[in-house]
Amino acid sequence: MTPLDSYDLAILRILQRNNATPQRAIGEAVNLSAPSVQRRIKRMEAEGVIAANVAVVAPDRVGLPLTIFAQVELVSETPDDIDTMKRRFREAPEVQQCFYVTGEADFMLVLVVESMAAYEEFTRRAFFAGGNVRKFRTFVSMDAVKSGSSLNI
Repeated sequence: MTPLDSYDLAILRILQRNNATPQRAIGEAVNLSAPSVQRRIKRMEAEGVIAANVAVVAPDRVGLPLTIFAQVELVSETPDDIDTMKRRFREAPEVQQCFYVTGEADFMLVLVVESMAAYEEFTRRAFFAGGNVRKFRTFVSMDAVKSGSSLNI
């Protein structure tokens, strides 16, 4: 991987704020030509520095107003059991983020759902159906004080 220089970091800061910023405007902001900006962006995409180009959708505007955090503790933690749960959580459309963690819990999940009934259906499918969840704790978000994906670079 090519080391990131100050130009790359400046480009990334702009793209994190607005991925639709024209390359000409990025070039003006960082003192590079538009073709140079384009080459750098393509390189960072190819090297995986830029992981995705996506639209951030407001969940409540598309009928998914409920954000839930869940701590999940497993009964068995063999490598196969861990891989099974990772796959199950990765494939669940309700799961927006999943982390395999240290400490009392084995996984921390961030879910976005339309209702508590939808969350209950998720728990039945993801936690109870497989039989390897010892317990889980649920935290319901009352307000998204800060939510984002920009890194402090």
